[in-house]
Amino acid sequence: TCSVDRLLILWKLEMQCRAYRFAGHAEAVTSVEFSPDGQVLASASHDHTVRLWIPCIHGESSVLKGHTASVRSVSFSHDGYSLVSASNDKLIKIWSVCYQRLLFTLFQHTGWVRCAKFSPDGRIIASCGEDKSINIWDTRNKICINSFSDYEGFATFVDFNPSGTCIASAGSNNTVKLWDIRTNKLLQHFKVHRAGVNCISFHPSGNYLITASTDGTLKILDLLGERLIYTLHGHKGPVLCVAFSKGGQKFASGGVDSQVLLWKTNFDALDYEEVLKNNFSRTHIDDPPHILDVYPRSSHFHDEKLTSVEVNPTFDVPDKQTPDPIVIDI
Repeated sequence: TCSVDRLLILWKLEMQCRAYRFAGHAEAVTSVEFSPDGQVLASASHDHTVRLWIPCIHGESSVLKGHTASVRSVSFSHDGYSLVSASNDKLIKIWSVCYQRLLFTLFQHTGWVRCAKFSPDGRIIASCGEDKSINIWDTRNKICINSFSDYEGFATFVDFNPSGTCIASAGSNNTVKLWDIRTNKLLQHFKVHRAGVNCISFHPSGNYLITASTDGTLKILDLLGERLIYTLHGHKGPVLCVAFSKGGQKFASGGVDSQVLLWKTNFDALDYEEVLKNNFSRTHIDDPPHILDVYPRSSHFHDEKLTSVEVNPTFDVPDKQTPDPIVIDI
């Protein structure tokens, strides 16, 4: 986890909870991510830098300098060889992890860039910024090959679904949108929050999306049924980030209340044989799109009222708050 307290904390989630606190950044840390093999951590900060950490008790880290303003997001490519960072300097930078140097810079955004992510196959980067555009980049030719515009607000976060055929965006205008990048169609448009959406995370199956919002709730969307299934209360104040675990059995959320909540999913309790039978074409993992497929075409919109089951852990779920862990400063 990372925080405005300038620290990274690595949590050991066993019964004897431990926390390793890494100091190094000079200002708030805005984003953190493990490399796919778990051997390296990358972090972004308002101090204009990206850091690579080896998560061990020696606390070794190296600093990547190149941005001239706050860095808002950092994300590894699927093979772990490259890193993409997005910054308030309106630039997206791609770094080599093993050589720890800048590879190239992408520029077309005209406002602060909030988020940038690699596609699962590493051939495409999706980015979003306060210029109200979501850009799709070809990493080989280093050019912007498509752009989605949202005139109602700006996208705060963007990510690819597990098969790399769709992107989902979280909006400052309380919406979540799913786009098919092969046909440029707006597939789904959810208006389920009462305030801006700050973060989203796809379940590894690609069938669910979880959202974190300034309205203080998390919501789980069933993408097959195109419906809202759960509204989760637990944070006191805006929820800033959320992420599913690699296997999808758990997810974690962080909020302005300085708390990290770890949740257990109950998707297994639902009977999915029927759902899968009825939705084979939707659940069948598509091949990643050919780069030539990703070009501007028309889009369509649809809206619907959605209802959900509300889950409030203070009433419905036993409180498993961990005691203060043993904290080791590094």
